[in-house]
Amino acid sequence: MLTKEENELITRVGPGTPMGNLMRQYWLPSMMSSELPAPDCPPVRIRLLSENLIAFRTSSGKVGVVANSCPHRGASLFFGRNEEEGLRCVYHGWKFDVAGNCIDMPSEPAESNFRAKVKAKAYPTEERSGLVWVYMGPREVPPPLPQLEANMLPEGEYVLGSYSSECNWLQSLEGDYDTIHLGFLHQGSIRPEEVPEGSLEYYVLKNRWARYVTEDTEFGCTYGCNRPAEEDSTYWRIAHFLFPFYAMIPTVTLGDRKMFIVVVPIDDENCLRFHMSEKLPGGGGGTNWPDYNGVTTGYHSDPRHNTSDWLGRFQLAGNVRNDYLIDREIQRANQGGMGYSGIPGRGQDGAVTESMGVVYQRDHEHLGVTDLGIIRMRRLLIRATRALEANGTIPPGVDNPEVYKVRSGGVILPNGVHGIQATKDIQWRAVREEPPKIEARA
Repeated sequence: MLTKEENELITRVGPGTPMGNLMRQYWLPSMMSSELPAPDCPPVRIRLLSENLIAFRTSSGKVGVVANSCPHRGASLFFGRNEEEGLRCVYHGWKFDVAGNCIDMPSEPAESNFRAKVKAKAYPTEERSGLVWVYMGPREVPPPLPQLEANMLPEGEYVLGSYSSECNWLQSLEGDYDTIHLGFLHQGSIRPEEVPEGSLEYYVLKNRWARYVTEDTEFGCTYGCNRPAEEDSTYWRIAHFLFPFYAMIPTVTLGDRKMFIVVVPIDDENCLRFHMSEKLPGGGGGTNWPDYNGVTTGYHSDPRHNTSDWLGRFQLAGNVRNDYLIDREIQRANQGGMGYSGIPGRGQDGAVTESMGVVYQRDHEHLGVTDLGIIRMRRLLIRATRALEANGTIPPGVDNPEVYKVRSGGVILPNGVHGIQATKDIQWRAVREEPPKIEARA
């Protein structure tokens, strides 16, 4: 349970807030490259950390991100002409490049040097493996991009999807770092005998309770969720929280897949989620759940679904206005992947995280043993935010991009083994020099 002051500290992200200042130390995934599909294509409205911004792709292909308001009279640059390496305001023709420099001011006399004195607010960008990154921080030279393996793959070797959520960023991220809900919200109606015996999924359904251990790391923290497997073995689910807003969850055998989830704050009451992973052998790993009554309920990779308003990007069909498409008959039947909740697809997560309220007040909750990972994540965020505010201490990972090259997953180990400690070489498979030293099966 957090105090009201602590809750406020780590949820509010607007300009000048302590958590907003911490977020601005990092590069922010802001949009998919496919949202700006071609040079000189229409600009896109994006909101990051409560700031309204306009993204555009220049004639040479570079992505620019500038403040919504033209510095002349405040008209929105969303309506601007994207042409010849700059975005031109249609009000008076002032034109700005990706650095915010005014490169043309046709409304002023030819002899005027006024344009050299005017600059639009602009943020540095980088583009890598389908994601556009934005740096909104104080450094003149930004830190390096985090070395997230899934975001360092060649075109065609990764899967990228996104969806927006109508709640504060932290409660959405906490849903990812909460592995115990898998056996209830998503799989509560599935019986152990309905899945292959000895599979990782089998042990989740066989024992829906678990024990937890956590360990602080140089990127954030790791939890080990463990429960009985066979008489002589234990099933461990190893997952990571990485500063400031990443989760790596145990979806496959430990170490076998490059993946991450990132929950980027749009503002205090909305967030945008990106799910990225390498493609599975045979082309698996798509980004949409099965349709429900002809409606796609998963997360999306096609920006043609988007609208042009500030909150119109990657919306799910199931939302608060339609009760997340809950089907009470399916819930009553209690069968299949959506039978426990009666809610299809990603709406399952939305229904529980968004129904807490757009900014959840954590002083009301009662936490148990299986909340240990979430408790630790919150404490680390509080500590890092206060350290930055009080002493200017740079938070974890900002200047150490290599610490993001870690992997999550499930593994079956002999009883009595500490799962986090025993699997370090598998978690760091991308950087280790020696093969795994333990016997592990999945």
